[in-house]
Amino acid sequence: MTTQILFIRHGETDWNRIKRIQGHIDIPLAATGIAQARRLAQRFADEAKQGARLDAIYSSDLQRARQTAQPIGDALGLPLLSREHLRERSYGAFQGHDSDEIAQRFPDEYAQWQTRDPGFAPPEGESQRVFYHRIVHAIEPLVAAHPGGRIACVTHGGVLDCVRRFATGMRLDAPRDYPLLNTSLNVVDYLNGRATIVSWADVAHLDAGSADDDGFRKGPGR
Repeated sequence: MTTQILFIRHGETDWNRIKRIQGHIDIPLAATGIAQARRLAQRFADEAKQGARLDAIYSSDLQRARQTAQPIGDALGLPLLSREHLRERSYGAFQGHDSDEIAQRFPDEYAQWQTRDPGFAPPEGESQRVFYHRIVHAIEPLVAAHPGGRIACVTHGGVLDCVRRFATGMRLDAPRDYPLLNTSLNVVDYLNGRATIVSWADVAHLDAGSADDDGFRKGPGR
């Protein structure tokens, strides 16, 4: 049976605005992100009144994801199920810096990062390949727990990127050509170990242009 997952990127943080890498640093939502989360929750509440079903809400354990997910749970009367493995990629020593700072502090590592080598890991961080497999395996038990179900998964831009690449077969070193927007709905069907994208980057609940894309300030194709 098909399991449908509504993948949601967390609301905006102050670091999103200035393109500072968060990774595993536990940054809260900005005031704009809180407002985005409330509007998303209202959308879920309105759709529930029209008969839309949601069986469970999963979230990364980082507070920017939990703060986005909790209003949905409150609106629908569903508990929030926190999962550490749904965290963003760990960028290790790069975390807390923007791309310009990384280039200055870690010039050799920065140069390697820009090659898009999936095996490259920042000092004390995860490689894109390790991160990708972590996310793919983290989703498997969610699908298994809800055969024929419809669930929400509130997480991070990097996680959405992994999901999209898994569903489309896109290479890990290929430049991204799709958006990863704050509080966007990204709907994916899972069946027999395969994923199919139903819709992507839906931010109909937000004002036009109010959702920031998950990208770095500097670097070709990133």
